[in-house]
Amino acid sequence: MRPTVVPTVTEGLAPGTRPTFSVVVAAYEAAATIREAVESALAQSIPPLEVIVCDDGSTDDPAGALAEYRAQLTFLRQANAGEGAAKNRGAEAASGDFIVFLDADDVFLPPRLEALGELAQARPDLDLLTTDAYLEVEGEVVRRCYDHTWTFPADDQRTAILERNFVFGLAAVRRDRFSSGGGFDESIPYAADWDLWCRLILGGSRAGLVAEPLARYRLHPTSLSGSRPRLLQGRCLVLEKALRRADLSEPERRVAAASLARARQASRLSDAREALRTRSPGARRLTFRVALTRSMPLRARVKALAAATAPAFASRLLDREDERHGRLGQAGVRFRP
Repeated sequence: MRPTVVPTVTEGLAPGTRPTFSVVVAAYEAAATIREAVESALAQSIPPLEVIVCDDGSTDDPAGALAEYRAQLTFLRQANAGEGAAKNRGAEAASGDFIVFLDADDVFLPPRLEALGELAQARPDLDLLTTDAYLEVEGEVVRRCYDHTWTFPADDQRTAILERNFVFGLAAVRRDRFSSGGGFDESIPYAADWDLWCRLILGGSRAGLVAEPLARYRLHPTSLSGSRPRLLQGRCLVLEKALRRADLSEPERRVAAASLARARQASRLSDAREALRTRSPGARRLTFRVALTRSMPLRARVKALAAATAPAFASRLLDREDERHGRLGQAGVRFRP
């Protein structure tokens, strides 16, 4: 038996049949990596029903990179509309019981679909499934996704999903629930997966985890710092959207509001840091804004005030810090899917 983390079983729940899986890969400027990703899907110990690739207006010829496998997959192409739109287009073409999302630069280990199928068969009440994964930086494994600092809650998942995105992103979602839930919100360019998991779980779905690392999730040091401000902005959009729901209980609403306050605070800090790092003309204004925000930690306010008075010096310090921690594996990666 594989280790799992799952909600408390419904009384009298009988096992179901093994479901089929459609693997959907959204690709944008990923010709250098997509071949390995697709190969990992095709090489599963229990093969997927189908592999669907949606090219989101790339200019680097992912079709050419996959020429050898074209007979084994469905290849779609659309004008550039964003990751969520590409995943939705791929999902529309899927016919499996579950849709499994695979990023074009990540890899499934061979037993992953088999393990997801075992969990789905044992727990047919689950609509959302994932596994643990190895996190890699420049080809080096730095940690696993789930550990004591980042856990997968078995119960009260409604509250938990309003606190943080606890579902590792290369997830499998029951196709009919994906469709009835509206798919990915294409107006949220970052953290759209969290928004979808929120809608599913708040709408009654439950999630389960196979607690084995069965994927390789690749982090890119060159893009992490630049994407962090946009990711935090996306988190704010997700929580603002969740708070507009009429079906939240008052305790759930308080949790979501507290999460939004933290996300906004982190977003302000990140915007200020990025402005300093890139020597933006607005760096002084953003750092003063942090320094004058009373809800910010005192240490952050003091550092922001110092940076506001000497932004060029602060920028040089950040350059040195980025160089010192250029390999995230040496400093430790705090993963937030």
